[in-house]
Order: sequence, then C-alpha cells, then structure tokens
Amino acid sequence: MKVVAFNGSPSKEGNTYLGIKIVVEELEKEGIETEIVHVGNKTIRGCIACGYCTKIKNGRCAISSDPVNDWVEKMKEADGIILGSPVHYSAIPGTMKSFLDRAFRVAEASNSLLRHKVGVAVVAVRRAGGIPTFDQLNNYINHSEMLIPTSNYWNVINGRLPGEIIQDEEGIQIMRILGKNMAWLMKLVENGERTVKKPEREQKVFTNFIR
Repeated sequence: MKVVAFNGSPSKEGNTYLGIKIVVEELEKEGIETEIVHVGNKTIRGCIACGYCTKIKNGRCAISSDPVNDWVEKMKEADGIILGSPVHYSAIPGTMKSFLDRAFRVAEASNSLLRHKVGVAVVAVRRAGGIPTFDQLNNYINHSEMLIPTSNYWNVINGRLPGEIIQDEEGIQIMRILGKNMAWLMKLVENGERTVKKPEREQKVFTNFIR
C-alpha cells in the first residue's frame, strides 16, 4: 500500500510539512509506503473550465505546462491521500486550491478514480483560521466519495516559525492518532475488498433550481 501527501505550503519543510510528517511516520510504522509532494512552491494555473477532462476522460487536464497531470497519476496509483495546507486568510493558499480544483475535477471526470481511496486533511496554522481551511480541504475529499479516518480532534496543529509545532503536544497527538487510524482504515479496506462487495457507483444526478 502507498500514501501520497501533498504539501500546499510555500515552505518546503515548514510546519505543514512537519505536521504531515508526523502522520506519515505512523503510516510507515505499519509498513505503508509514503511520498510527500511539494505543491506550494510551484506555479499552478487554476481551472479554465474548458471541459477537456469531461470530454476526453483520460485522467488528464488540458493544461500541461505544470506538474498537475503527474500528481494526478500519483493520486491514481495511491491507496491513500493526504492534503496538507497552511492557512492564508482563513483559507487554502491559491496554489494549493488551483491544484485541487483541477486534480479533483479530472479525477471525477475519469470514472471517479479517487472513489473509496482513504483521504485525510492536515492543517498547520499560527493562531486562527485552521478549521475553515480544514473544512475546505475536506470538501474535495467528501465530494469524491473517499473514506475519511478521524483523530481525537480536528486535524489542526499550531505553530508560527518552522518547528514550533513540536511545542503543540495536543496537535502532535492529533496527527499521530490520525496516522494510526489512517493505516488501520487502509488495511480494513484492503482486506474487506476480498470479502465485501463494493456498492456500485451511481451516475451523478444534477438538479438545477433555476431553469
């Protein structure tokens, strides 16, 4: 099994990375392969609503000038996905959102390729805005019919300067428990697929209130 984590922070090894790393270490203890991808320092264009991914359905975005298509492939091959983000104005940073908008749209258009994978959100914040950012990340996970393990609190860890999160003892415990529960759920999914039939995927129903 493998988990790919996406670090949405501009800082390669700041507090977002360190928060992800705590989760990852628990996964590795359970024999799960991991990879952390740095998204936040790249130049990522937002979705241009061209409809290419919906029309072609080949798991690729029409924009090929950045690494998004490569990252979608990593998501496709992984059994679990971690979305890590710092907080910019109580929200996901623009680069991370551009990546998520495109990647999750491509995944949905390509036969819901993230469906029933295990997904978690991790947020690092100085003081406030962590919960709104956590909710935003979970919107992508929920919309894709992914499976979500929990911890003993919301997955937010606090610190300002790189490394300060090690002083947040509760935050460290949250991330550690999250990693353990993620590994457990992934193993349940792997073993359950042998004996329990998955529910069939339903075609999406769209209701427009203004006609």
